[in-house]
Amino acid sequence: MLKQKLKGYHVILASGSPRRQQFFKDLDIDFSIQIKEIEEKYPKELKAAEITDFLADLKSKAFTNLQKEDLLITSDTIVWLEGVALGKPKDAKDAFNMLKRLSGKKHKVITSISIKNTFFQKIINDSTTVNFKKLSDDEIHYYIDNYKPFDKAGAYGIQEWIGFIGIESIEGSYFNVVGLPIHKLYDELMKL
Repeated sequence: MLKQKLKGYHVILASGSPRRQQFFKDLDIDFSIQIKEIEEKYPKELKAAEITDFLADLKSKAFTNLQKEDLLITSDTIVWLEGVALGKPKDAKDAFNMLKRLSGKKHKVITSISIKNTFFQKIINDSTTVNFKKLSDDEIHYYIDNYKPFDKAGAYGIQEWIGFIGIESIEGSYFNVVGLPIHKLYDELMKL
């Protein structure tokens, strides 16, 4: 269905995330992967979805030579905890500190997606509330040592061991926490 809708487009997914790439395969979208390295910096006054909207747009601006048949998809995810954005951890110590902060608390996972071609750009976002149980230091160390969550915002993947044992509840889209609010992306692409 979506494949037919996107027939005239060359869909470019600008993401190295294996989870996002799998979502596109599962949606039966023909796409290519193109990644441009950018420095993910944003103005300090931005909050929550303003940050991910800004970064998804920033990633799209790195593609300066889009052709008229190109449809570029960029995205960004953060974990929003008590007014602070948690991105990807720098190392094991940073990952431990993030998970320690998330332990026993609710936080939001916010993802923004930019859909862009030479004629238009649309930025959408979604937010899911995640409730973690109190995690022991041993559980946190076990997870970091065995799963190395250094490519994940907030230092965890809901679809991994820590999600199985640590997440008590979520409000909103599970897939948003994995990395993309697929239902919203699908709806926007079907409008093209």
